[in-house]
Amino acid sequence: MRPYIIGISGGIGSGKSVVSRILRIWGYPVYDCDTEAKALMDADAVIKQRLVEDLDADVVSAGCIDRVRLAEIVFADDAKLSILNSIVHTAVRRHFAQWASRQCRDIIFVETAILHSSGMVEDVDAEWHVTAPVDIRVARVMRRNNATVQQVRSRIAAQQADEGALALQIPLIIIENDGQKALLPQIVTALNNK
Repeated sequence: MRPYIIGISGGIGSGKSVVSRILRIWGYPVYDCDTEAKALMDADAVIKQRLVEDLDADVVSAGCIDRVRLAEIVFADDAKLSILNSIVHTAVRRHFAQWASRQCRDIIFVETAILHSSGMVEDVDAEWHVTAPVDIRVARVMRRNNATVQQVRSRIAAQQADEGALALQIPLIIIENDGQKALLPQIVTALNNK
């Protein structure tokens, strides 16, 4: 029998990874789309070739993806971000399906900032959307990534459409990660309400 799949969504700096770490500590399998996408991109010569052909010759050098250059390109140009997403999303969804089929738990999770626009929403049974005020998110990402305010705000803007796509087509639970409301009770409640 197929496990119940919950998508953990939310924009950059919202705290998706914190929720995922708690779930992993509790023994739940969590597929991290960001990490897996990077690994797939690094391992797949076809993806690298498409990045060079469709985005910019400078994004791959000596067989390695220049992630800083790639981010500069895609977060400054919505059309190029769409191209990158179209290259990567199919590979990630296929890899996720293989991973999910090997899990033995009755509930599994997938963490992604772009649950809706990636199409991954079609693969889940429910969504936990992690939220935090924008100023808190900006401060978190600046600290974590040594990024500028403008770089963080560009990434938030690039993900804005996905956050606006929260749909009632699947059960939705909002988890507030604003530093005021405790996360653990919210996660326990969400698990109990699956």
